[in-house]
Amino acid sequence: MFFDLPDETKALQESVRDFARSEVAPAAEHLDHTKSFPYELVAKMGELGWMGIPFPEEVGGSGGDSLQYAIAVEELTRIDSSVAITLCAHTSLGTQPVYLFGTDEQKERLLPDLCAGRKLGAFGLTEPDAGSDAGNVKTRASLSDGVWTIDGAKQFITNAGTDISGHVAITAVTGTDANGRKEVSNLIVENGTAGYEQGTPYRKMGWNASDTRPLTFTDCQVPEENLLGPRGSGFKQFLHILDIGRIGVAAMGVGLAQGALDEAVKYSKERQAFGQSISKFQAIQGKLADMATEIEAARLLTYKAAWEKDQGRNFTLTAAQAKLKTGRLAVRCAEEAVQIHGGYGYIEEYPVCRMYRDAKILTIGEGTDEVQQMVIARALGA
Repeated sequence: MFFDLPDETKALQESVRDFARSEVAPAAEHLDHTKSFPYELVAKMGELGWMGIPFPEEVGGSGGDSLQYAIAVEELTRIDSSVAITLCAHTSLGTQPVYLFGTDEQKERLLPDLCAGRKLGAFGLTEPDAGSDAGNVKTRASLSDGVWTIDGAKQFITNAGTDISGHVAITAVTGTDANGRKEVSNLIVENGTAGYEQGTPYRKMGWNASDTRPLTFTDCQVPEENLLGPRGSGFKQFLHILDIGRIGVAAMGVGLAQGALDEAVKYSKERQAFGQSISKFQAIQGKLADMATEIEAARLLTYKAAWEKDQGRNFTLTAAQAKLKTGRLAVRCAEEAVQIHGGYGYIEEYPVCRMYRDAKILTIGEGTDEVQQMVIARALGA
């Protein structure tokens, strides 16, 4: 076993780290406070090739792998979660369905702009009555004369309502199978399609600079060729997409936890109390030591999930474990970092305050902790 990153991956890690510190960090507080989407940062990341890291060069991507993608997400989240989730949702949820299940025509038409960051992709699964119970999808799509007519609603969708949003891949009931069960399929709906509306952005606890809003489809018509993969394969498709997405969200958990530790160490060395820096006190040292140890374990688990995917192995279990572990760890590390900062940790000017707000969603999005436990238990044969 080798734990050293390949030179190319190290170089990417250093590049993203430098970018996050020099470009993202100075803007993060303002973007969060004003709830402004980071258009300039996304454009720069697109120019650097980071909006299409794990996709082959022949389709417009950077020719990287899942580990490189996870590391890029980790380094961005170390500084700011809103920028990171924009890249993460775009890559894992918006672009992957087209790359994995799209026709040659769909790939040729959509992937170059997606991989270059000129357009953002989104994925519409969650509905008012279909979150963890994803099979309870209510959105309907009927096919007639070569046209799909879609009616329904989606909620908590990332990247669908920006000026550069290109499409959303949605799940919809397209009929019933031989056993009378719902036939679920995935369809591409491009921005600007009549009957497709993006609602008002949510007022959120965190991720304030990312785009999250509800979507509605009212007599929304798209061509028959906008079907992603075989009809009726939507359920299997989105389960695979969620597995992939969990690697990215796990990387976000590692990055946020590491960022919280970075800030805690920095502050503890600067803050003076009782004649010395608080980093000299055993109570603070214990917190820092526990955080650092847990982060390293979580990082290795996340990298393993990415490695398994790159090796073509079944990564469902490891991805779920990584997602479960890192989400909880991010919340705990953010809380400890705020505690170490004392009253200053409750002030918005300090990054740990934003990190604390951003952390909680990592135990909910991309499958709640309870769903991860269910996935893990099933993989264990329980």
